[in-house]
Amino acid sequence: MTDSTWPTDERPRERLLAHGAQTLSDAELLAIFLRTGTTGMPVMALARYLIEEFSGLRGLLTASQRQFCSVKGLGTAKYAQVQAAMEMARRVMDEPLRQGDPLRSPEDTRRFLTSRLGTYPHEVFAGLFLDNRHRVIQYRELFRGTIDGAAVYPREVVRQALEDNAAAVIFAHNHPSGVAEPSQADISLTRRLKEALGLVDIRVLDHMVIGHGEVISLAERGLL
Repeated sequence: MTDSTWPTDERPRERLLAHGAQTLSDAELLAIFLRTGTTGMPVMALARYLIEEFSGLRGLLTASQRQFCSVKGLGTAKYAQVQAAMEMARRVMDEPLRQGDPLRSPEDTRRFLTSRLGTYPHEVFAGLFLDNRHRVIQYRELFRGTIDGAAVYPREVVRQALEDNAAAVIFAHNHPSGVAEPSQADISLTRRLKEALGLVDIRVLDHMVIGHGEVISLAERGLL
């Protein structure tokens, strides 16, 4: 059965319009995005294949360009579409902070940082530099590393905080393994950064560790 001969109530686009995007499966949402299949493989079959090949939507959407384009039926045009869609989603989530609103709760911070760090295949250490009303001055990705870790230099962090005229900072880094549990090294680093920034009267409000679907706050655990 080809896509065009499916019963109307089984076509993903029609089901989305009738019942809402939240009612569709991952494969159906992907089929709408792909629009067309390949020779001998209708779009829904291609979508299911890709979900299985990349172990879910997350794996597909975070794949490198080489990995993505190596699959028959995909290419640089669709890779560009994926990257653009993900960046639009990030910007929608970031919008309240970019408008200068203060961080009102840990959940505001979690959503923002997850949108930024949650899809990297390597470790990234970042800072949210804030004014004295906890409005975001700047979000900066400070250090990048391999899947095993990133080297973080307190002197560079202090220099950047002073350059941004920050009164406070929230740190975050991702664990590409998906497990958000902070290590002893994470805790020790946070305390070193807090001491270094304290010398120039800049407060460390938190350090959040981003996993897959989980964020752990060192402040909430009393580890600052």
